[in-house]
Amino acid sequence: MNAASTTTTPDERVNPTTTARSESCDVLIVGAGPAGLCAARAAASRGAQVVVLDDNPAPGGQIWRTGPGVEAPAVARALLREVSAHRNIRILNSAKVVGVLADHWLLVETDSAAIRMQWSKLILCTGARERLLPFPGWTLPGVTGAGGLQALIKGGMPVRGERIVIAGTGPLLLAAAATARKAGAELLMVAEHASLQAVARFAMQLPRWPSKLVQALQMRDAAYRASSTMLSVSGNGMVESATLQQGARTVTLACDRVACGYGLVPNTSLAEALGCNLHHADGITAIAVDAQQATTVDAVYAAGECTGTGGSESAMAQGNIAGFAAIGELKMAHSYEKERARWSAFAALAATCFALDDSLKKLPHPDTLVCRCEDVSHGAMQAHSHWTAAKIHTRCGMGACQGKVCGTAAQFLYGWELPQARMPFSTARIGTLAECSPMPATSPDSAR
Repeated sequence: MNAASTTTTPDERVNPTTTARSESCDVLIVGAGPAGLCAARAAASRGAQVVVLDDNPAPGGQIWRTGPGVEAPAVARALLREVSAHRNIRILNSAKVVGVLADHWLLVETDSAAIRMQWSKLILCTGARERLLPFPGWTLPGVTGAGGLQALIKGGMPVRGERIVIAGTGPLLLAAAATARKAGAELLMVAEHASLQAVARFAMQLPRWPSKLVQALQMRDAAYRASSTMLSVSGNGMVESATLQQGARTVTLACDRVACGYGLVPNTSLAEALGCNLHHADGITAIAVDAQQATTVDAVYAAGECTGTGGSESAMAQGNIAGFAAIGELKMAHSYEKERARWSAFAALAATCFALDDSLKKLPHPDTLVCRCEDVSHGAMQAHSHWTAAKIHTRCGMGACQGKVCGTAAQFLYGWELPQARMPFSTARIGTLAECSPMPATSPDSAR
């Protein structure tokens, strides 16, 4: 395999004013979470030149995010040491993919440069984002997602002494609660939307995965309540109280902060732009892959939460398979299939027990904002029959988040299909966007 290189394309010889540099590698990995790091370690094991792109300032992804006084778990630290020991792995932090330039070429933006990146094999480990569902008061300062609360606390936000209510559904709620308690917050309630029967069914199966059972026991919280749903948040310019449906009764709690999340949604924009097929199951759209984690596009693989949410253990198994498959080490890839199957079964159980139901569609009132960026209400959205019509008439999805929040909510609330993501995939500097001219037709090896 060839060493990573920096080259000059025909475009750049004709246009000397271009600010982008061109680079190439054997294996390009997008995402430095558990899946991406495992894929990098596997792909580099036989000498392939590997580049890992991640939009965070440090590797680890959302699940292994660190911050002031927050250390990554032992498994993450060990994996990072192994990855760092490979001289043929280069991690570009604070780097985001802006668009697809041509076959085997991506446009990437870092803090200081635009890069035209050419690859022979590509592994998508783009992770997932939190699903937020609108309810009255969800736009008040002090309301975040459950995962968002975790990220803020790990980033140094002080919550000591604050009264916090966490609501939504799924195992992430307990993880967020544990993070908040450790930081000194007072947990008033962890409101799980799933029924007590569903939670009990999930808990009874945990002995099949001993590490998850131990984790659940460590994070158990006296404030946890099943069959409980966030109805609204009130306050004068900030959170002051939260009203919840708890079984047959309604309760209002005076509080300082609310975190509410309804699971995770795979990030598939880059895969869609590359032409990869998606699969739909349990209300989730994810990247379709085969037994080797290969997508339907030649030389493109995918691993981790972007193929379906399943936790760090599943992501690591998939990342190992994708990394070895990308360099042709199919025997090594096969050796991780049993582990992948084991954690896929856990993911399937969680998806079943914490599935969303139609009662959540009744949470927003007509005047509740669905698109926070453009101040578009639930009533205004309901006046249209599909996403494109709503976007044209109301500007929903045209704000800073580019539909990542309101589009996901609209899929659940109205059953709308969203159009394929278009370039640029994220906000970018004008100088970077100026590099979006078509690339010359080249083979994956021509720039080396």
